[in-house]
Amino acid sequence: MGFNCGIVGLPNVGKSTLFNALTKASIDAQNYPFCTIEPNVGIVPMPDPRLDKLAKIVKPERVLPTTMEFVDIAGLVAGASQGEGLGNQFLANIRETDAIAHVVRCFEDDDIVHVEGKIDPLSDIETIDTELVLADLTMMEKAVTRFQKMARTGNKEAQAILSTIEKMIAHLSEGRSARSLPLTDDEKQHLKNYQLLTKKPVMFIANIAEDGFEDNPYLDLLREHAESEGAVVVPVCAAIEAELSLLDEQERDEFLAEYGLDEPGLNRVIRAGYELLGLGTYFTAGVKEVRAWTVKKNATAPEAAGVIHGDFERGFIRAEVIAYDDFIKYGGEHGAKEAGKWRQEGKTYQVQEGDVIHFLFNV
Repeated sequence: MGFNCGIVGLPNVGKSTLFNALTKASIDAQNYPFCTIEPNVGIVPMPDPRLDKLAKIVKPERVLPTTMEFVDIAGLVAGASQGEGLGNQFLANIRETDAIAHVVRCFEDDDIVHVEGKIDPLSDIETIDTELVLADLTMMEKAVTRFQKMARTGNKEAQAILSTIEKMIAHLSEGRSARSLPLTDDEKQHLKNYQLLTKKPVMFIANIAEDGFEDNPYLDLLREHAESEGAVVVPVCAAIEAELSLLDEQERDEFLAEYGLDEPGLNRVIRAGYELLGLGTYFTAGVKEVRAWTVKKNATAPEAAGVIHGDFERGFIRAEVIAYDDFIKYGGEHGAKEAGKWRQEGKTYQVQEGDVIHFLFNV
């Protein structure tokens, strides 16, 4: 399992610059609207220092991080839900993503035009939120017509689904996101196939100037708004990240030190994305490879095994588990066993963050 996140925002807020830095790609990042037409997709390795520590002990032939997918989607403008700009393509592309990373401009620069003519993070957010809500509303209104016909025949399931759809329509009509409507498990099931845009988890990436990490009123406004929505804000200077992506590791560390930063902002973006989707990491560690794997938090051992291969899940027998900290502390599997930190777990075991696991299976 990877992490599939759509990078969205108004034109010229820094989406493509950020995407280029994430993927070390070189797509157009020009100062005019709609320079991104087709979505650009990039596979990005998850930065995880634990892999290096495991590798020092195991000395494998190769080390493989887990990955996530970022999609740079065309800039959205008011009227997108009615097809303005590249609205129809935008909405279709974002519907395929698991989460939304909303890039918001939080810096002033007369040389970079703003599509609305002014810097206003909250207005920018409202523009995109409105279009997403309208798109969801249109979808629900089409669905209600179909289920009304079925409900009239006395179909109980259709009547229940219709009730849920009407509840969602009333909520969306007030300009509120699908995320903010509490639903029962049955109601969630009724809407499962609709891929509502405003149901997707969201984080905000504040694109700031090089000196914009502190005393930035735009960033303060964005944080206040995000807090009211229970969302996360990750401040990033896309210009700095673009430069960092071109440097080798030593040059990068020196560059970061000049700005008083511990790590690239993109690492924070990726970690925030993991949190947003409720993802976790476990490891396999053998002489051929040390590898990180992505799972949903609280996944069972068979579910985690299935990430490697479906046969592992179907034929699951048991999991041999060592906690990451114990693996490092005792110098690997042998030392952990001697210290009594190696254990066997069955089908109901919930994988913990950082577990080092060996699966036994039979198909």
